[in-house]
Amino acid sequence: MTTIYLAGPDVFLAKAIEMGQAKKELCARYDFEGLFPLDAELAQTRTTDLSTRIFDANMEALARCDAVVANLTPFRGVSADVGTVFEVAYAYALGKPVFAYSNAAENLRDRVSSALGLKPPVAGQENREFASDGMEVENFNLADNLMIVEAIRRQGRDIVTPAASVADPLGDLAAFEECLRRARIYFIELKSSAAA
Repeated sequence: MTTIYLAGPDVFLAKAIEMGQAKKELCARYDFEGLFPLDAELAQTRTTDLSTRIFDANMEALARCDAVVANLTPFRGVSADVGTVFEVAYAYALGKPVFAYSNAAENLRDRVSSALGLKPPVAGQENREFASDGMEVENFNLADNLMIVEAIRRQGRDIVTPAASVADPLGDLAAFEECLRRARIYFIELKSSAAA
């Protein structure tokens, strides 16, 4: 069975186990086996080396999966969870197909503007925008940082985003399911071209 590593900040939810189960059930509907990172964590006991054991288990799961579906919904800030971004980059480096979604309807520039505000234009740099923290705002009209978006685009995909804000950004699974639909088409076409 095709395995899908389910990257995202979902493991931090109060009902992480329930979210993992819901995602795995949706995966099964599309003939995938979902590998939820918390699965490895739950098998561990709380020891001083737990972070090392979780890292090793997740790296092993990423290495053996057939693809990744990544939840890039902003987490504890204006951008995606840093651990998820690491997993996307690792999967990309391994040549694994990455399907990604974000339940944020606004692009990164607008989220930064909403969170921090923009400073007035700087003389001689009118083509650049700066947030109230004095740092330039990345303004490419992308769902997140260009390095994340471009890695996914290099594989011929875009980040699935909603047309409008969703009520429960970290709980809504519509965009996740769209990624599964796209992954299923990808694997059917891959199998078909291999048979030809």
